Amino acid sequence: MREARLILNDGTVFVGKSFGYDADTAGEVVFNTAMTGYPESLTDPSYAGQILVTTFPLIGNYGVPDTGMADSGLPLFMESEKIHVKALVVADYSEQYSHWNAKESLASWLQREKVPAITGIDTRRLTMVLREHGVMMGRIEIGTGIAKEQNNSHQDYGSVNWVEKVSCKEVVTYNKGAGKRVVLVDCGVKANIIRCLIKRGVEVVRVPWNYDFNVLDFDALFLANGPGDPERCETTVEHIRGFLNNGKVRPCMGICLGNQLLARAAGAKTYKLKYGHRSHNQPVMQVGTTRCFITSQNHGYAVDDTTLPDGWEPLFVNMNDGSNEGIHHKTNPWMSAQFHPEACSGPVDTEFLFDEFIKMLG
Repeated sequence: MREARLILNDGTVFVGKSFGYDADTAGEVVFNTAMTGYPESLTDPSYAGQILVTTFPLIGNYGVPDTGMADSGLPLFMESEKIHVKALVVADYSEQYSHWNAKESLASWLQREKVPAITGIDTRRLTMVLREHGVMMGRIEIGTGIAKEQNNSHQDYGSVNWVEKVSCKEVVTYNKGAGKRVVLVDCGVKANIIRCLIKRGVEVVRVPWNYDFNVLDFDALFLANGPGDPERCETTVEHIRGFLNNGKVRPCMGICLGNQLLARAAGAKTYKLKYGHRSHNQPVMQVGTTRCFITSQNHGYAVDDTTLPDGWEPLFVNMNDGSNEGIHHKTNPWMSAQFHPEACSGPVDTEFLFDEFIKMLG
């Protein structure tokens, strides 16, 4: 393994060894506290443009499953067709793996997809730096050299429309002819969202982030997750606003970025969290009840509850920091969740929200 360094925007340097693809890269450095699910996280489009740090120390011990596609047109086990993170940072990479479903090692997969990765990093210290300072830009450098030490250029994560980069480029239909038709706006959708909808017997029409879906004939709208700043998706927001205001009331559900886009379409504002929520164990409470759920999350922005207009109210709240975890309309069938009810690789405590969405379809 060659020497590799992670250099944060504040000048902090972490030295380790490369076990992925030997290439320099840069991105927003974020941490995830999940103990499992690295194949799903790496292929989650919401991580586009980011260097992922895993706080759980041992990574790679159960290898990587089949990365191929199913007959449905969706990945067999992954959340998209490729790895989306800019790089992976772990404390201890396991060179030996064992799992009944494993087809290859994590290192071979990363190298095949040309994604850098570092092991031997003190991820406890790194996480403490990110919690204190907040997420920041950083770069990975493989090998050493004076020229590299003088290279302090970082691309600003918030200045890029990452949704445009990960969204589908054309309309795709799944489960054609099966029941009610749901238009899904692909801002970086996780495959398990589509799987959960198909399993409930609806036709899913997946459209690009900037596609004017209002010209289509459909029964309900679904707003998917995705990466980056929701302010970069003003075109999508305008289309959602047209849906909300056209006088023909139809069900709508949003997940993650979809929650933020629905809120902005309604007239609310969003803001960036200090270090975001990326884990399998975020506690959220349903507003007005004592029902609390453990949820999977991956987002760096949130809805400002105080800016919700008349007719809208919070649906869920984060029990750690009090931030918004979902909204709904008081009279119309429009709701959203900031967390991931489809939760691949778990937990599945809130998958019932898909059932609630189907009920709204009638």
